[in-house]
Amino acid sequence: MTTITVLLLEDPTKSEVDVTVRLRDLADLPDLMLQPIVTPDHFDPTIRWVVTTDMLDPSRYLNGGELVLTGLMWRTGPADSQTFVRAVSKAGVSALAASDGGVVPDDLVAACREHGLPLFRVPADIAFATVTESVVRQLSTARASDLSLVLDRHRRLVASAGPGGGLGPLLDMVSSDLGMKCWVVTSSGRVLAGSDGPPDTEALAQEFMTAARLPKFSREHRVSIFPVDGEASPRVVDWFVAFESDWQTWDAPRISLAGQLASIVAVERSRADDRRTGSAILAQEFVKSIVGGALPTDIVAQMGIIGLDVETRYAAIAAATSGETVRLGELRPLLGEIVAPLDITVATVDGEAIALIDAAADRTEAVRSAVRALMPGLAGSGISIGVSAPAAPGDLRSAIEEARYGRRLAERRGGDCAVVGHDELATLTILLANVPDDVRRMFTARLLAPLTEYDAQHHTDLIATLSVYLDTNGAWTRCAEHLHMHVNSVRYRIARIEELTGRDLSRLEDRIEFYLALRLR
Repeated sequence: MTTITVLLLEDPTKSEVDVTVRLRDLADLPDLMLQPIVTPDHFDPTIRWVVTTDMLDPSRYLNGGELVLTGLMWRTGPADSQTFVRAVSKAGVSALAASDGGVVPDDLVAACREHGLPLFRVPADIAFATVTESVVRQLSTARASDLSLVLDRHRRLVASAGPGGGLGPLLDMVSSDLGMKCWVVTSSGRVLAGSDGPPDTEALAQEFMTAARLPKFSREHRVSIFPVDGEASPRVVDWFVAFESDWQTWDAPRISLAGQLASIVAVERSRADDRRTGSAILAQEFVKSIVGGALPTDIVAQMGIIGLDVETRYAAIAAATSGETVRLGELRPLLGEIVAPLDITVATVDGEAIALIDAAADRTEAVRSAVRALMPGLAGSGISIGVSAPAAPGDLRSAIEEARYGRRLAERRGGDCAVVGHDELATLTILLANVPDDVRRMFTARLLAPLTEYDAQHHTDLIATLSVYLDTNGAWTRCAEHLHMHVNSVRYRIARIEELTGRDLSRLEDRIEFYLALRLR
């Protein structure tokens, strides 16, 4: 035996909506033709949701206010009717609708009269699914009407000169008035506002960024996802509203209201962006002055003006984009999401977004981790990011330059988004990052062109062999193990490389030049 519950209120104990669907309305629904059998005097309860059950005692699945539908499969004799009615009455259900091929046994009628429980007969040709759908439609329409008034009231608030009601109170109203938990979530899965006990929002964020179309219902998490900005911005810098319900089962008014809620969230977000505009202008001038060569004493003085703590250490982050999916102007919110919830100061200088963040410790791995979480939304973005070591205020110029060096190296690596931290800049790669492109092309072509041409013509892997050979410091056996081939085959390939290039890989100088050429590609 199983219980199937259709809930309009995901947490019914918290709802205080005076829904207009009442007991007397059931008999008036023309498509159901429910026949009232037991109708207690002066008892017209509100129906808040529908439950279908074939369990003898379904009370642990009930919260009160349900219309219970049953096909009487639990009944093996007259005594079972008393047990069943006692259980559902104690749970506080509003009414019972029963039928076994259109028949309601007398012992069930007697038990309902004894406990004062309203009872309806469901005609034999009416499916329980039809009853459920009809009542749910009435409940949804009633609640949507109530919520429309709530949203209209909030819309007037956010459109006025004042700051509005805020996201927290708004979502509280939605959860309470519509009986549906909901949350505002960022692209990395941070919950900005909403009900208690959110689902796995990081996994939902992944679905949000990769969905072919929105809104989308996540079957795994039983949550519907609505974008906030829609097509106005890439999803990786957008927010979304998550509803704990399947939007595909909603009627048109409820779907419309979900879209209106997302629009109100977008207005609130714009207000927050506007409040940051003044500080952003100061940050722009501050970072530009550092890049322009401001003295350490001047830097410390400016920090006091824009509200940065002069006793704190800061890390610099440089970011740029070469793709089409994320534009330069969208790097500011993207960086904000990557380093959240750290305080952030962002400016745009020479096509790069430069951010300064509080950094008592190294933030490189945290940035890499955040980028991995956002990677589904970064396809085709061509973003490159460099992260400096933490620095004192007087060393901010060096920190910014370190981040910019790292970003240039990350750009050469290609891909959707590459991150280079200061830990990688302690080697000769910091020098390679500044090699002019024409010098880079000439140097690599002179050493590697004969090998790439040979590989293309003969379908060989001399370049790959050379790379592994150098990485294993010329150890024949280790190189052969990495390449999964015999040592003699490795020796043959190295000999062919030396023949084609005129170099001797037993010489340190030639090995270094090949190593640099491979890194400069």
